[in-house]
Amino acid sequence: MVRIQPKWSPRSWQNCVAQQLPQYPNPLELERVVAQLEQRPALVHPSEILKLKHLIGEAGQGRRFIVQAGECAERFIDCQSEVITDKLKILLQLSLLATHGLRKPVVSIGRIAGQFGKPRSDDIETRDSQALPSYRGDIINGFEFSPAARRPDPHRMLDAYQCACATLNWMRALGESGLTDLSRLRRWVLSSEHGSSSVFDEIKSRMEESVALLSSWGSDGALPGFLSRNPVYTSHEALLLPFESALTRWSEENKSYFNLGTHFLWLGERTKHLDGAHVEYLRGIANPLGVKIGPSTSPREVISLIQALNPTNEWGRVTLITRLGSGKVADVLPPLVNAVRDADLNVTWSCDPMHGNIVRMSDGLKTRYFDSIMSEVLVSQKVHHDLGSWMGGLHLEMTADDVTECVGGESGVKENQLALNYQSYCDPRLNYAQSLELVLRFCDAYKSLALHEVASESVVSQRVVESALSFSS
Repeated sequence: MVRIQPKWSPRSWQNCVAQQLPQYPNPLELERVVAQLEQRPALVHPSEILKLKHLIGEAGQGRRFIVQAGECAERFIDCQSEVITDKLKILLQLSLLATHGLRKPVVSIGRIAGQFGKPRSDDIETRDSQALPSYRGDIINGFEFSPAARRPDPHRMLDAYQCACATLNWMRALGESGLTDLSRLRRWVLSSEHGSSSVFDEIKSRMEESVALLSSWGSDGALPGFLSRNPVYTSHEALLLPFESALTRWSEENKSYFNLGTHFLWLGERTKHLDGAHVEYLRGIANPLGVKIGPSTSPREVISLIQALNPTNEWGRVTLITRLGSGKVADVLPPLVNAVRDADLNVTWSCDPMHGNIVRMSDGLKTRYFDSIMSEVLVSQKVHHDLGSWMGGLHLEMTADDVTECVGGESGVKENQLALNYQSYCDPRLNYAQSLELVLRFCDAYKSLALHEVASESVVSQRVVESALSFSS
């Protein structure tokens, strides 16, 4: 029986069973750090959060598309201006490709400025007969395999806050400089060390011509507001609940609690227990929420989760992020879509083709095959289309770097090349070329489905005309 706490507070989750939380050696030290975080300034504003919720709701209704992408797990050492700038640029590039291919405005959400923690399948990692706590992200412990590094340290939460603050500050500065404006497309090209994409350059040139035409229509040469501003929102998994609850604040203006450490939070596949601590925490905040849906999730469980997190059936509140695996999506996704539709629940559907397609190689390295990733995207898209649903987003783990972590794609990464430039501390990411290829092929498939639909409608219309002529004669 599900038992949800009747009275919610930012810390009511402590009365529930919590999964995937570290065991800190000194609870008093943890409380001192949490108390410090509770006094730190908020990182985002409720108005930004509510704006994003509105946009996600529109994506759920087929009027927009969401590109949510970024690091598997952010590292403190990557909190640098150039690294952050390239992360922002590749997200903007992917968003531009989706806008061009889908002919819909795109909502850009980064896995950035807070994605410092990762759930793990095993609590303990063993090497050469030495057993230590698994690495759970820089916000919890260190990647180095040593007793000192792997000891969970609550002070790392303060470092995570500082990195998130610095990242957001630089992102806002870049936005104020005009980087995210469509009129500044030339600035979206990555630094030379990452190479270039001829496909992106071609689409960029086309978009620049369109932007120039639109600007010429204005009396002052300015772009319409919806084209001149393309904000990038932040997101991360709601995993380390002491950190999340410390950044949860009451908004007197909105009469609601918000997590003001980020715009969007998602519930992981390993922490989505209905009577668990993570569901209890998320049900009480007003942020838009994602829910990762794995292949073992039943339609009944999905319905219960949606109703627990969104009792008022608000558009934009819940995004279902399916991560089913290329071999299971065709069988598992249709019952989920049908159940949500039959229950008349307002959700936004997104596809995470990454987490259901992890393979561990003989040397221990984890990888993902590009063909499997692409297959899950295309099959998910087709299922939604055939059922009259709308897949309103993609959720990707990728990087602007030329890494060799995922096998395949036109970039030609082979299994025996994985170790050449494998940088991830956790899961393998798509590199720059693979990310662009995935979005382009997704858009091509969307166009094919749309053309097929138009052709089918034309055939039906022709048959109606022929039938009417036959009847009249």
